[in-house]
This record gives sequence, structure tokens and C-alpha cells, in this order.
Amino acid sequence: MASPVSNLARPTVGGGGGGGDEVYVAATPLRAGKGPAQLLMSAAFSFNIWDLQHFMLILRRSPLSQAFVFDFQPQDPENIYVALTALSGGTVPGITLVRKIKRLPRRKCWFIGTSKVNAMEAAYKFNTGWHTDLRVGYHDCRDYINGLVEVLTGENEVLEHLRRRART
Repeated sequence: MASPVSNLARPTVGGGGGGGDEVYVAATPLRAGKGPAQLLMSAAFSFNIWDLQHFMLILRRSPLSQAFVFDFQPQDPENIYVALTALSGGTVPGITLVRKIKRLPRRKCWFIGTSKVNAMEAAYKFNTGWHTDLRVGYHDCRDYINGLVEVLTGENEVLEHLRRRART
């Protein structure tokens, strides 16, 4: 994956149009420091334990164009003290990130629909207004994804729909 580009000039996916960008949600293992914690997170992801996955939104104009990932996570996700605070219900400093990727993930990536608005502009505006204190289960990547998908496509509670679909 590419490195964060949160303060770079805002790239345009849709060319300034009124929508039509492809909206995807992807899941990845939660990040953890090297060692047992990282093994545990990878195992949880492999066994499809929904609550121990990190979710992010991907925007793409067409199948041949590069995509942009929008993400909300702890500022220091590999710090054991941050992880312990977050997992015990405490609030930790979070950050919204935007980065480029060359292709969509092959696994655990779902097409949600097409944007109803200029996706890049709306996503950056959403990030600007997003409160960055992260609290697992109350204000985390799931809330971020649900909110951003709603702004872009109008679909509510997208992660709950995906979760139900994964169970069937």
C-alpha cells in the first residue's frame, strides 16, 4: 500500500462531475506491533472475526484508474499503550488518512455502489468535519465508513448490511 498523503493537493477522481465514482469498502487486519499481537490480529482476520477487522473506503473512477483509500485509525496504531487504551474503552488520538493504491484488494473488498456526488470533494469535506478522537465501538473506523458511505451513496449502515450478507 502507498504511504499516507493527507496533506497533498486534492486529486480528482471524477473530474469534477456530479458523481458516478465507484465506492468500495475493504477490510484489513487491525494493525499491531510485531510479535504475538500482530499474529493475533492476522489470525482474527483470517478466521473472519468481524469485530477485529479494520474497514476503509475506496474510491475509483473506472476499472483502469488508480484508486484512493479513505481511512480513520489511531495516530499510532502499533503502540501497545494506544492499543490497550483503545481496547479498554478509552479515547485515543485518531487520524483520517488518504492514500493512493494501484489496484483494489483481491479479498474482503465489496462494491457498494456509485457516488451520487463528486466523491473526492465530498470525502475531503467529510474528513474536514470528522472528529478525530477515536473510541472503539463508539467512534471508530466503522462509524467513519458508515458516515462516509452515506454521504457518497445515500446507503445507511453499510457495514451492518455487509455483516449480515457475510453470515448467509
